Amino acid sequence: MGMRADATRNRERIVAAAREIFVELGGEAPLDEIARRAGVGNATLYRHFPDRDALVHGVVLAVTGRIAERARAALDAEADPYEALRCFVFGAMTERIGALCPLLSQRFDADDRELLAARQRLEGVVQELLHRAQRADQVRTDVAAGDLMVALSQLTRPLPGTACTQLERFMERHVQLFLDGLRAPARSRLPGRPATLEDFRQTA
Repeated sequence: MGMRADATRNRERIVAAAREIFVELGGEAPLDEIARRAGVGNATLYRHFPDRDALVHGVVLAVTGRIAERARAALDAEADPYEALRCFVFGAMTERIGALCPLLSQRFDADDRELLAARQRLEGVVQELLHRAQRADQVRTDVAAGDLMVALSQLTRPLPGTACTQLERFMERHVQLFLDGLRAPARSRLPGRPATLEDFRQTA
């Protein structure tokens, strides 16, 4: 039997608050503060997420799922392949995956079935977006989905010694610069080979 509607809303509020606070303060942010921002008691938080790792797991699943949904929505809504890719990139930017990367690298279980399935869904739709734009000769062919996800991660990560909130003013500007660099025909020859998603698999 599924959760009651109020329990589902509480869980969603906790995950949303956790994502915000992890972006702002890092993975060791106080769970009490997460509960406070979510508008629930500590007991409610621990009922849904018995420890920090369980909460991180929930956040990663939620973020991965939303990014995949943004990619699918862009594919369905935009007839122009480049505009679909652009729409996805700007939507994914708002999830601030770069700021979450340190958290994920510390606590991500590469063998977790739920996370693997969510990641595979995301990778499939991102590759579809990119390949469609490349087939339309709108995006250079010497890049792969790994290049796209690395750039998104780097462009949404605050510089060392700076507050996350200071990055907000520049993210859209720098993401657009990156997108311009993807346009075909290419104006330069990239060193090395395209970065595939397989290049970034975590191994035990």
